Amino acid sequence: MQSPLFTHTEQQSQDRYTVQNPQLLRLSLTGHDDVLARKGAMVAYQGLIEFDGEYQSHGQRNARLSTGEGLDLMRCSGQGTVFLANLAQYVHVVDVDHEGITVDSAYVLALDSSLHTEVIAVDSQYGISGTGKYQLNISGSGKVALMTSGQPLMMQVTPDKYVSADADAIVAWSSGLRVQMQAQTHSSGVFRRRGGTGEGWELSFLGQGFALVQPSEVLPPQNAQIGPGMAAQFGMGQHGAHGQNRNNAWD
Repeated sequence: MQSPLFTHTEQQSQDRYTVQNPQLLRLSLTGHDDVLARKGAMVAYQGLIEFDGEYQSHGQRNARLSTGEGLDLMRCSGQGTVFLANLAQYVHVVDVDHEGITVDSAYVLALDSSLHTEVIAVDSQYGISGTGKYQLNISGSGKVALMTSGQPLMMQVTPDKYVSADADAIVAWSSGLRVQMQAQTHSSGVFRRRGGTGEGWELSFLGQGFALVQPSEVLPPQNAQIGPGMAAQFGMGQHGAHGQNRNNAWD
């Protein structure tokens, strides 16, 4: 049998995390350190690999129920190779160090089990209940694999150059940055997208670090409703973030 398909062979590497192709992650497990992966993200594996549901503490479960932010993870252990993907989203590997990284849990594909996660709040400058945004803070030393809808933009933030991003397009940022959530509109229209521009809430970042933005202003594909209209555009509806997939939504 002959086909161009046979050129898409496994990438050989000694690294634990290897981007097999832009939309597929290769994990190499040696039996020493486990990796936590998004539930259901395994598409293939080789070797003696075990997959177990990751235990969540009482505090983690309460945080998930209260904020909608958190991770549904499985523990990958053993010796062999695991391939992970989620709805053909683009995969990016990030080294987390003492600085830490803050992410939307909807964009996490995998992370080292040694890393620590904690739900944090980003409050609206208006102080209106329900207009804040919850994110996941990842700290420690290790690697995390993120996903984006399309190829992302990495923006550098410096003390003399702050960055603002659409709250629905931002994927991650340096935990050390100062963050403010705001809507560029007068307070009486705070719950509407900005006038007739289609723009709404945004996050402003100040300090020294980075902000990772994806070329999409909707939630990940698993949250987007298919069809015309505003509901589909902003990930709403019974198949959207505010329907059956509330775990990726913020109110």
